[in-house]
Amino acid sequence: MHDTEGGGGFPSAKENSEYIMTENERDDRPESKLSKRLGRKKFVGLGLLAVILLVAAGASYWWFFKYNRVSTDDAYCRADSAQISSRVPGTVQRLLVDDDYFVQAGQTLIKLDPAVYKTSVRKAQSRLAQAEADVGALDASISQTDFQTTAQIEKAEAALKAANDKRLASKHQLSELESKRAGALAEFTLAEKEFKRIKQLFHSAAVSAERLDEARAKFKQTQAALNAVAAQISSQNAALEGIEQEIKETQAQLKSARAALFKIDNLRHQLASLKAQRDGYKADLDEAELNLSYCTIAAPIAGFIAQKSIQVGDRVQPGLALMAVVPLQKIYAEANFKETDLTHVRLGQPAVIEADIYPDYIYHGKVVGIRAGTGAAFSLLPPENATGNWIKIVQRVPVKIAFDAPPPPRYPLRVGLSLTVTINTSDRSGKLLRSEAVSAMPSSQR
Repeated sequence: MHDTEGGGGFPSAKENSEYIMTENERDDRPESKLSKRLGRKKFVGLGLLAVILLVAAGASYWWFFKYNRVSTDDAYCRADSAQISSRVPGTVQRLLVDDDYFVQAGQTLIKLDPAVYKTSVRKAQSRLAQAEADVGALDASISQTDFQTTAQIEKAEAALKAANDKRLASKHQLSELESKRAGALAEFTLAEKEFKRIKQLFHSAAVSAERLDEARAKFKQTQAALNAVAAQISSQNAALEGIEQEIKETQAQLKSARAALFKIDNLRHQLASLKAQRDGYKADLDEAELNLSYCTIAAPIAGFIAQKSIQVGDRVQPGLALMAVVPLQKIYAEANFKETDLTHVRLGQPAVIEADIYPDYIYHGKVVGIRAGTGAAFSLLPPENATGNWIKIVQRVPVKIAFDAPPPPRYPLRVGLSLTVTINTSDRSGKLLRSEAVSAMPSSQR
């Protein structure tokens, strides 16, 4: 009954049409429409529930991982490395370290050929020794001359004082002799008058010859006494003249001795000049010894050797970078945050640090410094915003993050490694400027 001309047992087109119509009629029934509406509502509810769960998950993630946190992947490892260079030109004689060596502070790194500087030290020592000898000889000569001159002055002053005393005594004696001569002269004049009167009386036979002889004897006696006093006065005058001559000679000796003081002053000026020259030679020796000591180049800090650029036999010049000492044990992070992210960043806030080299390890640190200017302000060519067309660009400010503990040996960090730094800004009680918080910071972070 269902066979067609084509055979094969398939329904005819008429029968398919009847079958389709039958299904449509079945969908139009009330029970089918209610089932469809319930299915759509269930689907919408599930979608709404999924959206709510996604929003809640996003809000939870934002609350726990993004709220009060600022983050940047423009961050790198930094360390206050020491660039090693020579203070004097020279040839590398010994090289005691290589790249990646760990060195202690004060450990010898490089030795330069010291031959030239040893010669300079010997020359400076020779000049200084000669100057010391000249200073010593002149100093001794000045001391001797000063002693002799002082003795001569004292001797001349004593002789002059003695001569003045002798002159004073001589004048006193001369004054006494003058008084004595006046008395002798008075007696002589009286005796002479008496002798002349007796003599006249003798010629007139008024007195005896004995009386005349007595008068004559008295006259001669007073005359002799007068002559004796005159002789004493003459002798005393001669002695006084000798004393005056002695005084003049003593005064001349005193002037000569005092004139030697000027010679001593000149010698002292020469001594001062020699001492200044000696001090100059001493400074030359100090400089030569310093240059000799600079032939041994030591590490100023403890750290790892990097960027070694010399070999034994190389000629080095002052200021040329020879290598660097990197203190990895004091490494820190420098994160360049956008200026708009720094509104609530304060010193002392905790930070989480992730290194690209160790994606599964997290370091912890603390904000210890916010740079005093943006990176662009300190660049080689700072922007000139007052010229030409101006485009506002969000600036970045370097923030220094100190690690709470040195990186463990299993996860060491190296200078220049890329980091991702996240700062928790919940606690905003800290300071903005390091100078205000220096007393509160650990000494290791100052």
